[in-house]
Amino acid sequence: MSLDIQLDPPGKGSQRAHLRGRLDTHTYEDLDEALAPLLNRQLHSLVLDLSGLDYISSAGIRSIFKARKALSPHGGKVLLVNPQPQIQKVLDMVKAVPLNEIFSSTAEADAYLDVMQRKVLDAAEDPD
Repeated sequence: MSLDIQLDPPGKGSQRAHLRGRLDTHTYEDLDEALAPLLNRQLHSLVLDLSGLDYISSAGIRSIFKARKALSPHGGKVLLVNPQPQIQKVLDMVKAVPLNEIFSSTAEADAYLDVMQRKVLDAAEDPD
């Protein structure tokens, strides 16, 4: 099986990608290539929707880690949403992604992003 990557239109400082299929040694380069232009931008968040992902290998974990590493110098985050149970199990086992960056739904991730953005705005309004 292959990996299908669908990118939503970019938002203000954020990008969402939907992954479907298998993220493994045969497909991780497809993800790396699709994300490379996004990681060169100053994204605050890259949301990877894993609802269609059936399998992930260590190569796939490495691609996610690579994206996290690319965004972290300017405070950007990679958020994982909608992991299927077997994907969640792998993420739990390897502890590759902080648990506060894995969400059970897109709505939960969006709520988290709203809170984070409000914190930034509130800090900008309150100079003390």
